[in-house]
Amino acid sequence: MTTTTAELAPRIDTGVAKAILYAWLAAGTLDIADAIATSLAHGRSPIRMLQGIASALLGKDTAAHGGLATAAFGLGLHFAIMLAMVAAFVLAARRVSVLVRRPWISGLIYGLVLWAIMNKIVLPLRWPAPPAAFQLEAFLNQIFAHTVLVGLPIALIAARAFRRAGG
Repeated sequence: MTTTTAELAPRIDTGVAKAILYAWLAAGTLDIADAIATSLAHGRSPIRMLQGIASALLGKDTAAHGGLATAAFGLGLHFAIMLAMVAAFVLAARRVSVLVRRPWISGLIYGLVLWAIMNKIVLPLRWPAPPAAFQLEAFLNQIFAHTVLVGLPIALIAARAFRRAGG
């Protein structure tokens, strides 16, 4: 019996793929909307904020002088990072069912974990500098964004997808 190429191709679990897609779009959009709103509320340009994201890979000068192109790159980078965050949770939830059995708790905890990883590991590695003065408003907004706008939607969407798939 001969094996076809289609039989050798890895099978994609459409429930997992949909969970990742929907959670990625929801959390990514909510998080960047919060960043844009925060920029505007403080009299800063959302374009500059997106260029700041791009500067992680392009460098500060290149990103700052790249106009809308580097802002678009920053937006793309934001969504690429969010995809990794979402995929990590959804793939872990396939193995650790409590993540989707208790999405309200696991989502909030996951948001705190993401905040800690970003603020205590990723950002200091990329931009080593003396710590800025603590700002309560900024801290509370970051915690809110990571827990309520990122972690919670990821967990709730994953839980719904797994319930629908019966798994």
